[in-house]
Amino acid sequence: MGWEGKVFGALIGLLVTRSVWGAVIGAFIGHVFDQERRAGARTPPSLPAVFFRTMFEVMGHVAKSDGRVSEAEIEAARRMMRELGLGPDQVSAAIASFGVGKAPGYDVDAAVARFRAACGPRRDLLAAFMELQLRAALAGNDLSPPARAILTRVAEQFGISGLEFVRMEASLRGRRGGDARSPGTRPSRALSACYAELGIDAGASDREVTKAYRRQMSRHHPDKLVAHGLPESMAQAAKEKTQRIQEAYEQIRTARGMR
Repeated sequence: MGWEGKVFGALIGLLVTRSVWGAVIGAFIGHVFDQERRAGARTPPSLPAVFFRTMFEVMGHVAKSDGRVSEAEIEAARRMMRELGLGPDQVSAAIASFGVGKAPGYDVDAAVARFRAACGPRRDLLAAFMELQLRAALAGNDLSPPARAILTRVAEQFGISGLEFVRMEASLRGRRGGDARSPGTRPSRALSACYAELGIDAGASDREVTKAYRRQMSRHHPDKLVAHGLPESMAQAAKEKTQRIQEAYEQIRTARGMR
C-alpha cells in the first residue's frame, strides 16, 4: 500500500486542528512520506500503517464491547473516515480493520502492545491515538462503561495516568459543546474543559494557571516545533492549537477576574 503516510498525516492534522483543512495539510505531508518510502528499499510495515490498522481495529473492538455495534458507532467511524478524506481503497482497509477488531477473540492487549512498541519514545503519537479513540467512543456511545474499561486499560499500557485520561475526556467533551455553537461566534467551553486544555485542576492557584498556560504555549509554539523538525507547512496547524490554549486561558482569566 502507498497511502499509509497520507492517512497518518491526515489523522494528526485532524487531531491538531480539528478541521478538514488540517487533515488536508497532514495528508500532503504524508504523501511526501509515501513517495520517499516507495523510492527506498523494502522495509517492514511503517509506523503510519501500524497506526492506521490498530486505530480502526481498536475502534471496532470498543464499539463491540457492549455486545453489539450500534448505528451511532458505525456513523462515528464513517464520520472520521469522511473527515480524513479517505479514498475507496482506504475506506475498505479501514472497514476491514474495524471488522477485525469487533470479531470474537480479538486480542486488543497484544495489538496495543505492538503499536506501543512501534511508537517507541513517541509519546505524542500515543496521546494522539488515545484522543482519537476517545473522540470515536464519545460520539458512538458516550463512552459506555465497557468502552471506558477498554480505553482505560489502553491508556495504562501507554503510560497515560488516570488523571491525564480524565483531563483528556473533559477537554473533548468541552470541545463537543463548543462545536455546537453558531457559525462565526467565539468558541466557549465549560471551565472544566478549559482547565483540562491547560492540563491542570480547577483548584490551581492563579500563579499555577499562568505557569501551565506558558508551559503549554512553549510546548506547542509553532516556531519551536518547526525548529525541532515540524515541516513548515504544518506551522498553521500548530498555530491553531496555540489559539485553543489561549482561548482556554482567557476564559479562565475572565472567570477568575485575573489581570
